[in-house]
Amino acid sequence: MSETKIADLDTPPEVAPKRTRNSAKTKASILAAARVEFADRGFEGARVDAIADRASANKRLLYHYFGNKEDLYRAVLLDAYQEIRRGERALSLDQYDPIQAMDRLVRFTFRHFLANPWFPRLLGTENIENARFLKTLPDIKALHSPLVGQIAQIIERGNEDGLFRRDVDPVQLYISVAALGFFYVSNTATLSVIFERDLSSVAMVQEREAHAVQMVLDYLRMKANA
Repeated sequence: MSETKIADLDTPPEVAPKRTRNSAKTKASILAAARVEFADRGFEGARVDAIADRASANKRLLYHYFGNKEDLYRAVLLDAYQEIRRGERALSLDQYDPIQAMDRLVRFTFRHFLANPWFPRLLGTENIENARFLKTLPDIKALHSPLVGQIAQIIERGNEDGLFRRDVDPVQLYISVAALGFFYVSNTATLSVIFERDLSSVAMVQEREAHAVQMVLDYLRMKANA
């Protein structure tokens, strides 16, 4: 027997390293896949098998981490709201003057819908379900209350500076801010056909964003004869 073969016999075979499970990464992959599936197909049309395939995850792991299909949908819904609220908090609106703060909030909201077209579709799905899953999320009020309070403070600061009206409901204002972006993004395809303009073009998107900011600030500004 040659030396090479003897050496081969004396060398222990390499043992393949055990594959460690990264639970955080797997859960994130499942959530990302689920948000696409639910946004595209709605709650009723979404399939757990399809979500597992999208995430390249074992279906048993999906059930292990999230429970059943309803629990997974709730997790996707909560994660979607948490994501936009994190972005709003990162704006640090209290560090800016009232006009700059509202400008930043309007632009962020519009761009969030634009960058995440799945979000309007997911909200559409939940409205079709009559918000029955949203009602069961224990943290949803906490996610909204800080934002409404922050908008109220911006309005108050603007009024003290002689810039903004005082008679503004912060809830109504936020609904209007969200609507200015939500409707545009969720109806880009149909509106482009109707008005024979490519509303997805950079120029049209920038024009719409500026228009949304102007509308909100014009509404808030204190009239000279008030």
